[in-house]
Amino acid sequence: MKNTPVDYQTARKVIEGYGLPDFGKATIREVVAISNQLEQLTKTEFIHMEMGVPGLPAAKVGVEAEIKALQAGAASIYPNINGLPELKEEASRFIKAFINIDVAAEGCVPVTGSMQGTYASFLVSGQCTPGKDTILFIDPGFPVQKQQIAVMGYKYESFDVYECRGKKLREVLESYLSKGNIASMIYSNPNNPAWFCLTEEELQIIGEMANKYDVIVIEDLAYFAMDFRKPLGVPFEAPYQATVARYTDNYVLQISGSKAFSYAGQRIGVTAISNKLYHRSYPGLTQRYGGGTFGTVYIHRVLYALSSGTSHSAQYALAAMFKAASDGSFDFVSDVKEYGRRAAKLKKIFTDYGFTIVYDQDLSEPIADGFYFTIGYPGMTGSELMEELMFYGISAISLSTTGSNQQGLRACTSFIKDHQYALLEERLKIFKANRAHN
Repeated sequence: MKNTPVDYQTARKVIEGYGLPDFGKATIREVVAISNQLEQLTKTEFIHMEMGVPGLPAAKVGVEAEIKALQAGAASIYPNINGLPELKEEASRFIKAFINIDVAAEGCVPVTGSMQGTYASFLVSGQCTPGKDTILFIDPGFPVQKQQIAVMGYKYESFDVYECRGKKLREVLESYLSKGNIASMIYSNPNNPAWFCLTEEELQIIGEMANKYDVIVIEDLAYFAMDFRKPLGVPFEAPYQATVARYTDNYVLQISGSKAFSYAGQRIGVTAISNKLYHRSYPGLTQRYGGGTFGTVYIHRVLYALSSGTSHSAQYALAAMFKAASDGSFDFVSDVKEYGRRAAKLKKIFTDYGFTIVYDQDLSEPIADGFYFTIGYPGMTGSELMEELMFYGISAISLSTTGSNQQGLRACTSFIKDHQYALLEERLKIFKANRAHN
């Protein structure tokens, strides 16, 4: 029996009780359930790095606006399916202020978080053109998005972009898009889980390929302006958040309130559909719905069927946060830089005890410190490392669930508490000693 911080036999029994043939393929929620169960059974504090949940207080300006809306009676009234007019206007202005592109208020559609935004985007894009029935994932990415594809019964293809950064990306995209079956492609920028950021050159390649093969690009900006290597938080001033929207009109942006504003609990975000795409008709949509454009089908058919709108009071909150950010009175980027500070400390502790940073380079630059980072350990697969760290009260998810071909884990900084840096070091010291004796 191993000498580990979490009782080895108890941990082994709990893990085996979940009946997972490959522990590395456990979902985020399964990992959370196992770690929580072990925490309760063994009375041992866990260092939770599995869930990408904000670990900062919700933006005060949003909370105050939502309370005011509730007190004014918003809870008793169905929201307009198109979205609150103030939110649509402020979303359009926010996009101009921090991305420097023009999206009409009409195309800024409130959704119950980017999860619903991507689901609806997958659904509509896969119905546009007969024969284009497959979603292409530029991985690694958010595992639940592939679960969304499974729920819809759609098809998907994917590749690990780590192996084809820069100019090599064009050739790989050509090999997938030239087959003619790709309806849309998706990626996150900054990337979940690896935290690299696609460059302007790479975004231009994606945009040009989208134009060439008439494919819709779904750009997931869940970690908006969180490339802390650049001063991205000044409204209406360069540098701006990088985006494919500079290179194609075939885009849908997902802008979430969850991470940038720590407003995850209210499930609020905006899907921004390009002006051209919003008004574009497609044969598949006409056949299925009898008419409509991408934008009107997205709102009046799909979102209406999914949720009949988005939380009324939360729309007031997001409108207020967008306005304050664009006015320059709410520096949301400075607030979330805390994640970068945590990542720097955590990465140093892990590397001091023999771990490696799996995605360590962003082309010619060191990877940024941010919401996520990736770790590996010599001689261990991601699945082995994920399971082994459970015995040390450290929980994270395997990179294999994100579409990565690399061996290692995704670690999130959001739940880390100040006293846990010393706790992590203490446990990794035992881990290293035990590995030396194996």
